[in-house]
Amino acid sequence: MRADRIDHIGVAVKSIEERLKVYRDLLKLDPVKIEELPERGLRVAFVNVGDTRIELLEPIAENSQVSKFLETRGEGIHHMAFHVDDIEAAIKEAVELEIVPLTKEAQPGASGTRVVFLHPKSAGGVLIELVEGSH
Repeated sequence: MRADRIDHIGVAVKSIEERLKVYRDLLKLDPVKIEELPERGLRVAFVNVGDTRIELLEPIAENSQVSKFLETRGEGIHHMAFHVDDIEAAIKEAVELEIVPLTKEAQPGASGTRVVFLHPKSAGGVLIELVEGSH
């Protein structure tokens, strides 16, 4: 498995509309897509910056991972995501290297992608997301 690019950087926010003042209004970056992921308790907005994207993550459920993150750490960078061609191979290789995936199988991500997160304790304190598919 080889990551071929940074897919996006996830930023936890309390309000997408409020934070779009920075990305859309100040930096003049257009949100590409805003969608809800009810199974994950999230509303997400993607903003393109060259070949990389910023994903704004707003909780829509009190028990989502992002709402817990906001309670303990406040707004800010939540994770880094890397694109991979084969998510199953990536999960298998991570386990072989004793890097702990947070789920045993890939989960549905935004825009029909498949994703898996790697435990931050296995990755030097960084929550890493592996993404298969394109937006």
